[in-house]
Amino acid sequence: MAGGKLTPRQKMINLMYLVFIAMLALNMSKEVLSAFGLMNEKFEAANSSARQTNEEMLAALDLKAEESKGDFIKAAETAHKVEGITKKFYNFIDGLKAEVVKGIEPENGKLPYESMDKADNLDNSWFAGDGYTARGKEVIAAIESYKAEMKAALDTETKYHPILKDINNKFNLADVTTKEGLKDKYLNYHFKGFPGIASLAKLTAWQNDVKKGESDIIAAALGKAAVSEASYSKFQAIVALDKNVYFEGEQVTGKVVLGKYDPNAKFSGFKGPGRLENGQAVISTTAGGVGEQTLSGSFNFTENNEPIVLPFTGKYVVVPRPNSANISADKMNVVYRGLPNPLTVSFAGIGDNNVTASGPGVSSAGGKGKYNLTPGSGTEVTVTATGKMNDGKTVSDKKVFRIKNIPAPAGSIGGTMGYQKGAKSRLEASTIGAMLPDFVYDLNFEVTQFALKVPGQASIVVNGNKVDGRCKAALARAKAGDQITISDIKTRVSGVSVAMKTAAPAIYEIQ
Repeated sequence: MAGGKLTPRQKMINLMYLVFIAMLALNMSKEVLSAFGLMNEKFEAANSSARQTNEEMLAALDLKAEESKGDFIKAAETAHKVEGITKKFYNFIDGLKAEVVKGIEPENGKLPYESMDKADNLDNSWFAGDGYTARGKEVIAAIESYKAEMKAALDTETKYHPILKDINNKFNLADVTTKEGLKDKYLNYHFKGFPGIASLAKLTAWQNDVKKGESDIIAAALGKAAVSEASYSKFQAIVALDKNVYFEGEQVTGKVVLGKYDPNAKFSGFKGPGRLENGQAVISTTAGGVGEQTLSGSFNFTENNEPIVLPFTGKYVVVPRPNSANISADKMNVVYRGLPNPLTVSFAGIGDNNVTASGPGVSSAGGKGKYNLTPGSGTEVTVTATGKMNDGKTVSDKKVFRIKNIPAPAGSIGGTMGYQKGAKSRLEASTIGAMLPDFVYDLNFEVTQFALKVPGQASIVVNGNKVDGRCKAALARAKAGDQITISDIKTRVSGVSVAMKTAAPAIYEIQ
């Protein structure tokens, strides 16, 4: 997670941090998983629209190159190089998205967002320890190749340098510094341990960045070549938000620009949620209610003494602030009476140091987000989680768990349950025990009392877990084929505050 040589202690701290991030991602609420799915849909729709727009712009540039020659020919050549580079990388990302959804079946023609909370596909394919697998290195190499090919196609003309800089910033593969001041590899930081739907949305966002870069380059090529003769009415207003999803009440920021990015453009007015600044509109507004929202307005200018209105429309998606916690038993869907059932408690989007849990029998387990729930009487117990957000507001959520008693164990002779055969001497030397197979907890039962019954003789009650002299005397009179019954097996378990049920009998046939 960090670069350079690390002490064993620091490696362990880094590992614990990764585990926490993975658990936080895997325990995200269904609402957040659905929000990521909605993000992915909107990105897909935006990518489809960008593909069509770029094709239309490229066709217009080709037409200009055919009709007007001159600078349009060189501009079209550059645009087509970029189109090929973009298509190759875009299709490569499609392959990565296929990895994410491998083994996931659509439901009613749509991915099951709320169940895409696992990170296994990419974690197993891309990562090995703190480093990358061959596939992970292939992903890094594809990004580097994309940037290098874009640089080779565009670096000779200074007008494309700002776009190249933007592409390099969006695909900056340098190690990322976390909030804790640690260094994390690029793919680890963005994908390792994250839910499948979050990784899918991120990859679709990559494609959105790629399409935006292609669009910017084609627009720049077309605008520059046509600067001396293009009409304002030939351009398209482009909405470029800083991000596409916002919390309710959060500031929405971004820009609305014309396709040629001309700072010398003169407008008679602008209608919309923002102000004119250097040939573009700088947006500043407040996000509306949860769901899809629309930004709209118009650039107004005069050309040949005629007023021209150029409208624009853009969409963004608002997701709710965190208001639903994840409270889950680490080993089961129910909790067992008298046992310290481990819980992990978290709020998506809120640091674990700002989340607390409370309820009957709830106590801290020492780690961040870790609690024990030891239920007492009743059939249900309610756990409440409270989180404090960065703006000081608090949110809370509750979850009800069913309480069950610990099942009765099965009696065992010499560590083996059920029906057995053997010599008298083996039974006399064996320890009477109790076992609870296939239970979610490993419980060590201590036998405190049992009854031994030889056919034709009275039962003998023994305190402890070994046959005594009375039992041996009774066994001496047993014949081959007699079935000795070990019953009424009473037990106790260290650390469990409730009495255990009597264990099921064990049968031993004398041979």
